[in-house]
Amino acid sequence: MKNYILNKKNYLNIILAFFALIASSNYNANAEELRKADNNAFTYGERLDYKVGYSFVTAGRGYFQIMPKIAKINDRKSYDIKFRVYSLESLRWIYQVDDAYSTILDAEALLPWKFQQRIREGKYKKDASVEFDQYKNTAFDGNKTYNVPNDIFDIVSAFYYVRTLNLKNMRNGTIFYLQNFFDGKVNKLGVKIHKRETITVEAGTFETIKIEPLVVKGGLFKSEGNIFIWLTDDENKMPVKVSTKILIGDVYAELTKYSGLKNPTDARKR
Repeated sequence: MKNYILNKKNYLNIILAFFALIASSNYNANAEELRKADNNAFTYGERLDYKVGYSFVTAGRGYFQIMPKIAKINDRKSYDIKFRVYSLESLRWIYQVDDAYSTILDAEALLPWKFQQRIREGKYKKDASVEFDQYKNTAFDGNKTYNVPNDIFDIVSAFYYVRTLNLKNMRNGTIFYLQNFFDGKVNKLGVKIHKRETITVEAGTFETIKIEPLVVKGGLFKSEGNIFIWLTDDENKMPVKVSTKILIGDVYAELTKYSGLKNPTDARKR
């Protein structure tokens, strides 16, 4: 397991796959007012917890959390969203992971204003920060200003926005695309709708929609095998499981508990 962790950076890459779930939408980003996007999927105070592992061994934990307090940026109400993934203390002598991400997401337009990243994986360290101007279609990383397309997202805000989309109306085999800004580049990544499945994780048994992020050359996500994600087939669209196969086994992230949901868990069977 040691070699696998060193080569794949398991926890981060698998959890990050959650963020590859966003379809393009059309609006005039240069207008005086930002768009208004419907959101019946999440609210302040929501928290999703996961265990992350290899085959039958739990190697780490992770969570998404929307802070309970309303954030304000540019005089607009926003969500302060946190994501963290870390290795278990008992395994840190083998390889230590402690990665943290955050985004400030406009509560009405569902577009990001600011993204921060802090990566600590063994001896590897990386910090990044990006500020978005959704009116002027620009992204500023502290050193350079980039021109970006309409409706640009970071990887965290992309995950939350897709939960507001009506996936029930997408047929099996449908492919949609995202545009997200990362590391000075705009990356394109497709997402394919597969089928409905009932799956059981520690948090319960859920009816889900199975989807697959499609790797595009030069994109953010790279994997030797397919990555599959299971979202609850209800208004919440919680990701309850992520899985990918490699030569020596399976890597997974599974929901262990949740709180602060906006809607009842209609997709939960038990």
